[in-house]
Amino acid sequence: VLRSLAAEHVGRGLAPTEGFHAVCVGTGETRMEFLEIGGSECLRSYWKMYLPKVLLLIYVVDSADHARLPVAKQLLHQLVQNNPTLPVVVLANKQDLKGAYCITDIHDALALSDIGDERKMFLIGTHVAEDGSEISSSMKDAKELIAQLVLETQ
Repeated sequence: VLRSLAAEHVGRGLAPTEGFHAVCVGTGETRMEFLEIGGSECLRSYWKMYLPKVLLLIYVVDSADHARLPVAKQLLHQLVQNNPTLPVVVLANKQDLKGAYCITDIHDALALSDIGDERKMFLIGTHVAEDGSEISSSMKDAKELIAQLVLETQ
C-alpha cells in the first residue's frame, strides 16, 4: 500500500510486506518518511520497538481475510493501549475483492469504538488497482489525509 502511495501508480506483483521497507511519500512540497514493517508473527516484536518514535500509526488490514481480523483487532489494541493520543489511520485494503467486508463491518470487527476518544482515528476503504494504473481515488484520499495528520503532529 505505501509503495503505491509513494509511486502514485501500481507496480508489478505487489505483495504484503515481508520484513522492513522504507518509503518516502511526497505530496506537493511535503516529503514524509515511513517505515513499513510486515505483519508476520516473527516481525511483530519490532513493532513496539519503533512505536514510541512514530507520529502516526498506519494500520493496514485485508478486508477480504475475515479469519485474520480477530488477530488484527487484538494486535491493534495492544499497539495503541499505552499511547492514548497517537493518531491512527486504518486502511481497510482490498475493498475491490468479492466478499470483502464493508467499512462498517471492519469498524465493528476491529472494535474501533473501544480504542479511545482522545485520539484522532480514521478508517478508509482502499484497494490497489491493476499493474501500471494510477492509484485509486481512495488511495489518493488516504495519502492526503496522512500528509495532513503528519503536518499537524510535527
